[in-house]
Amino acid sequence: MNTIDTHYDVVIVGAGVGGGAMANRLTKTGARVLMIERGNYLPREADNWSVKAVFHQRKYTTKETWRDKSGNSFTPSTFYYVGGNSKFFGAATVRFRVEDFEELQHEDGIAPAWPVSYHEFAPYYDEAERLMGTHGTAGADPIEPPRSGPMPYPAIGHEPEIEAVAEKLRGKGLRPFPLPIAIDRHDGGKCIRCPTCDGFACKLGAKNDAEIRLVGPALATGLVDLVLDTKVLRMLTDGSGRRVTGIEVEQAGATRVISGDLFITSAGAINSTAILLRSANEKHPRGLGNNTSDQLGRNYMAHNNTAMMAINPLHKNRVKFQKSMAINDFYLANAHRPWPMGNVQGLGKLQGGMLTANAKWIPEWLMDLFAERSIDWWIMSEDLPRPENRVTLDKDGTIRVNYTPNNLTSHNALVRHWTRIMRSIGYPIVITQRMDITVSMHQCGTARFGNDPATSVLDPYGKVWDVDNLYVVDASFLPSSTGFNPSLTIVAQAIRVAEHIANNVLKASTAA
Repeated sequence: MNTIDTHYDVVIVGAGVGGGAMANRLTKTGARVLMIERGNYLPREADNWSVKAVFHQRKYTTKETWRDKSGNSFTPSTFYYVGGNSKFFGAATVRFRVEDFEELQHEDGIAPAWPVSYHEFAPYYDEAERLMGTHGTAGADPIEPPRSGPMPYPAIGHEPEIEAVAEKLRGKGLRPFPLPIAIDRHDGGKCIRCPTCDGFACKLGAKNDAEIRLVGPALATGLVDLVLDTKVLRMLTDGSGRRVTGIEVEQAGATRVISGDLFITSAGAINSTAILLRSANEKHPRGLGNNTSDQLGRNYMAHNNTAMMAINPLHKNRVKFQKSMAINDFYLANAHRPWPMGNVQGLGKLQGGMLTANAKWIPEWLMDLFAERSIDWWIMSEDLPRPENRVTLDKDGTIRVNYTPNNLTSHNALVRHWTRIMRSIGYPIVITQRMDITVSMHQCGTARFGNDPATSVLDPYGKVWDVDNLYVVDASFLPSSTGFNPSLTIVAQAIRVAEHIANNVLKASTAA
């Protein structure tokens, strides 16, 4: 739909995992909820699974440009659709560790403690896994945090080629386990176990992204309105600056204001920050949520990520769905190094044209040969919050991402060590590619939550400290990035915040 009423109880900016989970949960309150989505529905079509369309033509990626710390323009790998970036995610839904919620020493610095413990957060992980339809095996991860019961669905299992690799890794003393993953792979499910899942949209609707699992069910209740192709420009406050009274939006070239009682931005760590910065006024000269701490936009994190092809020239890998295994033996301090190093997980099966899109110096025919004979990995390590790594707006309104990677010593050590392991089990040729600033799928940290308004933007329930009716519910809230995919944690936090709003905010306003 694209008609908007004049006033809503709750207005949510963004229809990704954060906004989708919020809308999903708030349907239980009876509140009138509006979701505002900058894009439209992503069409299900043949190009969803086309390497040329997705990686070379970048058909589905936003066409807008941002700038890096040097002022150079780049096009980010960001997707404006119902479902947000989750339309193209790899569907890994992993809980953060107990240690991730605590102060954790890394080689390059400290990941700060969260204002809540894992044990307080755990029940919301339970519900988030249910909402996302996670497949996995409880207890198989050697450093898995405590949980109340099994995962919603059993692990999808490895294809023979991946099981053979797992057996070789076990022979090296490692402990591979089934990667928790959110796909519709069970009796009656739509998943056909194809090679075009990780990095692609699913033309079958078999990937449990935010549109499928969160937004769609919320809309089906009839209690949530969704407006499409509508860009939020800024938020307007009352004279005191303590309450947001409306959101200024641009739709079909026209500008209008939507009013409401409660406002939630879930536009992603970069765009939520941009909205709050554009909302600067006399009471909030540096942007909403920035009066006390000057933390808005700071501490941007996006993980240290490396894609790896481990190639056996003499053996073809006939696997279809490769993203079924993970290794956490190096996630915390370990026998190899006394520091956390990171997570290793299967990467969706690489095809030749996927890597040549960014490595044009390699002939595509050669990459095709390599891809037929490779086992592919995603190696992910934590980057640490640094105040100087920040999102700002240039004078012309363009988003600038001032980012310098950190904690690379441990990440590079993990890449080297995994390379040695791959060669030791029969893959002598290893090609790696570290992701750069354009890969913004794991963006987080720009409006972190905390117990002290002097050092955080949000309170422990995601409310902007100096605005009474404004919440941020996306990966902005993360005080540390950890070494895992953030989607499940965003959903869990949204459930947690929605529960708080239902019990303490909407109930109180209804009673009044």
